[in-house]
Amino acid sequence: MQTHKTLKNLYLVLFSFALVNIVWAQTPTANTLSPEEQKQGWKLLWDGKTTNGWRGVYKEKFPATGWEIKNGELMKVKSAGGESVAGGDIITVDLFDNFELKLEFQITPGANSGIKYFVTERQPKPEGSAIGLEFQILDDALHPDAKLGKNGNRKMGGLYDLMTAPETKKVNATGSWNEARIVSKGNHVEHWLNGEKLIEYERGSESFKALVAESKYKKWENFGEAPKGHILLQDHGDEVKFRNIKLKEL
Repeated sequence: MQTHKTLKNLYLVLFSFALVNIVWAQTPTANTLSPEEQKQGWKLLWDGKTTNGWRGVYKEKFPATGWEIKNGELMKVKSAGGESVAGGDIITVDLFDNFELKLEFQITPGANSGIKYFVTERQPKPEGSAIGLEFQILDDALHPDAKLGKNGNRKMGGLYDLMTAPETKKVNATGSWNEARIVSKGNHVEHWLNGEKLIEYERGSESFKALVAESKYKKWENFGEAPKGHILLQDHGDEVKFRNIKLKEL
């Protein structure tokens, strides 16, 4: 009887070990491309180890302070909370027009950040963050910016200061990873969060221009209509982590 019980326990241990290995084998390694992604034309915008392919906005090199790379994560280090003052925003060296971008991000309580696209280094250099269309990253519950703007157009996943994401959007808890996806083809743009499409719009359309005219961007001529631009990760003074930054040109 004891032998039978011992064998049963051994089988359970071996089964559990096998199950863990199956799950581990099916879990993709961070900052890598699966064979299917490679076949589809995806490429890594960040290799998980170096600053290759990125630089500071309005700078020739990557910021010497304010950003850290550790354990396959690109982290904006928490500072005093100012906008683009502790290291500053970082942008891709390359310019993009028709693309699908996806990445994972993780915020801390009360954090504010963003993913900007069609960013151009306009002159004169603006105060604060560089100018571009923005996928807002925000702790809607704790950050005061969620109550500013109009009708919630500064909340998570929206087109910052222009379009509001649905209140029913699925946002994973603070300290967990979320996946953002931005699709730009022609003038058509979509924001996705955790597999759900939040908003879509047409750059340069009359409805888009009407939104710009009522926003903080109204002073910028042809805002959001550049034919190509950089992709930007924002320094807003809060700790935010990024990984699995991938892009497919369309």
